[in-house]
Amino acid sequence: QVQVVESGGGLVQAGGRVRLRCAVSGRTFSTSVLGWFRQAPGKEREFVAAIRWNGGSTYYADSVKGRFTISRDDAKQTVFLQMYSLNPEDTAVYYCAASWPLGAGNVADSGIYNFWGQGTQVTVFS
Repeated sequence: QVQVVESGGGLVQAGGRVRLRCAVSGRTFSTSVLGWFRQAPGKEREFVAAIRWNGGSTYYADSVKGRFTISRDDAKQTVFLQMYSLNPEDTAVYYCAASWPLGAGNVADSGIYNFWGQGTQVTVFS
């Protein structure tokens, strides 16, 4: 079994920064993908960023490229999403998800992820 727990959300002014944390536990992650998705009110869940645990390749949605950075701490089995230059359109519940064990497929496809966290709210005000 795998557990995924997000933290770090909150209220931030436009132009500010927030770092989200995703702690993963339960099984080894040497062959998996960890992803961040978000869902704004009235909208569908969308891909934000992902990282392959083996090799560290990173992937970003066009809307966040250059503003968000995904990284990992192998020893702590933790993934971070550092968000800069936030704007009100970034307001959403952010979810961390794990695709385990193989992490195969399109990392932007929520269907490949089989373990999800409960989400953390990020609200950006102008």
